[in-house]
Amino acid sequence: MRTRGEKPMKIQTSRFGVVQITSEDLLDFPEGLLGFASLRKFVLLDEPSDDVFAWLQSAEEPTVAFPVLEPELFVSNYNVQLTKHDLDSLKLPVGEIFRTFVIITIPQDPTLMTANLKAPIIINVSRRLARQCVLQDNQLAIREPIFNKLQQRVVQFPQTPIKSQSVDNNLPMRRAPVRSPEQSPE
Repeated sequence: MRTRGEKPMKIQTSRFGVVQITSEDLLDFPEGLLGFASLRKFVLLDEPSDDVFAWLQSAEEPTVAFPVLEPELFVSNYNVQLTKHDLDSLKLPVGEIFRTFVIITIPQDPTLMTANLKAPIIINVSRRLARQCVLQDNQLAIREPIFNKLQQRVVQFPQTPIKSQSVDNNLPMRRAPVRSPEQSPE
């Protein structure tokens, strides 16, 4: 939803080309991401041709984009216990709704893809404020294999794209432009 009079902005991305966004689309990461501390503004992008992933795209650096998923799509008992510091950093009162995504690593062999369950992206939906939180649960993996779990989900719900099975907590994703074959990333 755009505020009256707000002008759209354009960001350049290496994966999606030029994407038009508004300030409402931006997520503010005051501390950046692990390994990317200087990048503070990101946008969630939904690529129509990708049935599985959303993309966390830097609004400041065109080459930085991470495939992300909600962990509930492949882990049934994922429980996020935020510290007081996490809650304070996110300006998140106890009990307020937040959205959780995990960064996916997709190697050359996609059957070896993994999710970082130990350091999820937590988004305060109402404030558009986000943080990558390192959880204290030592049972959580940094490289949780997910290919078979996603494959089972596809078999279970063959007509429904995985990413559309997520929980919607009013966090809009900007639709990425559809790429032509000559625009495909390498």
